[in-house]
Amino acid sequence: MTMKKYDTILFDLDGTLTDSGLGIANAVLYALDKYGIPQGDVDSSQFVGPPLRESFKRFYGFSDEKAEEAVTIAREYYTATGVFENTPYEGVYEMLDALKASGKRLLMATAKPDLYTDMVVDKFDLRKYFEYFGTATMDGSRVHKDVIIKMVLDDCDVTDVEHAIMIGDRGSDITGASAYGLDSIGVLYGYGTREELEKAGATYLAETTADVVKLLLGE
Repeated sequence: MTMKKYDTILFDLDGTLTDSGLGIANAVLYALDKYGIPQGDVDSSQFVGPPLRESFKRFYGFSDEKAEEAVTIAREYYTATGVFENTPYEGVYEMLDALKASGKRLLMATAKPDLYTDMVVDKFDLRKYFEYFGTATMDGSRVHKDVIIKMVLDDCDVTDVEHAIMIGDRGSDITGASAYGLDSIGVLYGYGTREELEKAGATYLAETTADVVKLLLGE
């Protein structure tokens, strides 16, 4: 299926371009261990995408203050090791090459804090593809995906939202896009389920990075 033409494409990072689950899960385990909370395996799908503060509160009942402290502890591990326990998904470079070559405007909208986004995009040579990087902040003043998407649209003067689209793997990517009139592609190879993406109202679904290219370019 070929979609209508989209000139501007916003990409999520974690779970969409790179598989960051292992490093995030290990950082969460590191923090939980500091609190003496016994854990076997952490389900990465719970933590990739949503703000970590909210996940600690939701899944472990932490107070605001304790969640903030837990994020600081988790970052001890993540900054030293976890950020690089990460790898690009199969076909990501081919997808970005094809979209860039076709003249699409590529922008990033990620809830990953700015410091870690910079580390990941430089490690995996992703910076060359993107005109702009919209990120969360380390201090928690900007964490929600809808706020980040709005910042990207404003800073990049994207006024023709009819021809802009958001690509991500979580429901927050989809609802954040629709809040500002953007269509969306929910990718099924990331951390969100089909049910989550459909419930959020994804305009399209893609099983693979190659499917994203087919949808956007008809190739």
